[in-house]
Amino acid sequence: MSNNEQGKNTKNSGYKLSENHIRNEKNSVKMMIVKMFHFIFDIGLFYVAFIWFRYHRFENLSTTGFRYNYFLAIGYGVLLYFFAKTYNANLYGFVRIRLLALSYMLSQFFSVSLIYFGVCIAWRRWRSPVPFLILLAIQFIFDILWAYFGSLIFFKLYPRRKTLLVYRNELDLKRFGVIQGKPIERLHMVEDKLKYDGSFHELEPKLAGYDSIFVAGINSRCRNGILKYCKENGVPGFFLPHVGDTIMQGAVHIQSFDSPVLYVNRAVMDPAYAFIKRLFDIVSSGIAIILLSPVMLITAILIKCYDGGPALYKQTRLTKNGREFKILKFRSMRVDAEKDGVARLSSGDNDDRITPVGKFIRKCRLDELPQLFNIFKGDMSVVGPRPERPEIAEQYYETIPGFKLRLQVRAGLTGYAQVYGKYNTDPYEKLEFDLLYINKMSVLTDLELCFATFFILFMSDSTEGVSAGSVTALDYEEAAEADSNGSAES
Repeated sequence: MSNNEQGKNTKNSGYKLSENHIRNEKNSVKMMIVKMFHFIFDIGLFYVAFIWFRYHRFENLSTTGFRYNYFLAIGYGVLLYFFAKTYNANLYGFVRIRLLALSYMLSQFFSVSLIYFGVCIAWRRWRSPVPFLILLAIQFIFDILWAYFGSLIFFKLYPRRKTLLVYRNELDLKRFGVIQGKPIERLHMVEDKLKYDGSFHELEPKLAGYDSIFVAGINSRCRNGILKYCKENGVPGFFLPHVGDTIMQGAVHIQSFDSPVLYVNRAVMDPAYAFIKRLFDIVSSGIAIILLSPVMLITAILIKCYDGGPALYKQTRLTKNGREFKILKFRSMRVDAEKDGVARLSSGDNDDRITPVGKFIRKCRLDELPQLFNIFKGDMSVVGPRPERPEIAEQYYETIPGFKLRLQVRAGLTGYAQVYGKYNTDPYEKLEFDLLYINKMSVLTDLELCFATFFILFMSDSTEGVSAGSVTALDYEEAAEADSNGSAES
């Protein structure tokens, strides 16, 4: 078929893709080739290094031996894929180069380490880790260079996009903070901000000429119109979801009806998964308590020596179905931090209630270690929504009634909100993160989040506090308006 005939057919069908979209499709293929080359190179490097390791150790390199190497390389590839996905190691253009390199390095570290321990167990003796450490060093250097040059390739293939922001109110506008700062601003150049909540028919002419569109908070009919517009015209659309959207992601399609029906109900764990999850909580927390007991002892002594106050801090929190329990933490604030009886969130390093010892243990996350006893006891799980204080939760319920949906599962030490958000992340968005986890609960998801938690140990902004003196992290009047409007939409 000639280009002219193809163009006529496209025009007659009422479906015309922009040159931008066609170019982006070709660039996506090129970027996929770049990522595949990196992945295959890593596996090849591992394979060659391991053969050298066996030869260096005078192992028998028979045909069987080479077949053993193949299986080992495949196992390494599976592990590398899992960890690269866990640490978002291929998000070129969306994360800083140093974080991209860190993602690669963590992926390599866990993949090679697990292979090393697996080999030692298979050969029934501990081998020198030196060859593996040399391999890791080479891979680290390559991955750092690859993070830099891969990002250069990405930005060369994808020039800055003329971007339009469509939002309903000032609270929605604040949520667009996700596209501010490097490297996102190199990809999206905000040309205009449009405060709008009318009909799509009136909005449609204003969308022309933009290469990407960000949407937050507008009514569902207008938003659906923008969705179709983006699909039909090949324009990338980025939609900040309502809580209802997040809930619907966990809906199940019922095939027994003659129309598409999506079934939604309160989250219920599969009995097998619930058993595995609880067993993992007991075993992992028990082992961690034993291994980290010297660290906890030293931390307790430092806190006690500083001001003579108690080392542990007990506080009432909420877990599954609203049940209250006493959470354990190492005390990082003054003994009289809440002498006025008002519950306040921390404002971070600038909070004068935090002691010098407290700043250190918070930065290293040592203050959270006593929660291992809560997990072992069954009040908490390793993975789940962070437990909230009853008095603060009540304030959230008044403005975000859906905030109670976090209580469908047992509270946890880590989760989506902790890995991908911050301490001062808006509670509305924390709720969405928690609902995403509840929708995707599985053994694999829990493992991904456990490993992903290592990444935030290197992220200083994950412990940023709220504004000084704030009782909560939310502007209640704006949230109430947003929630009431959101309810009216549905």
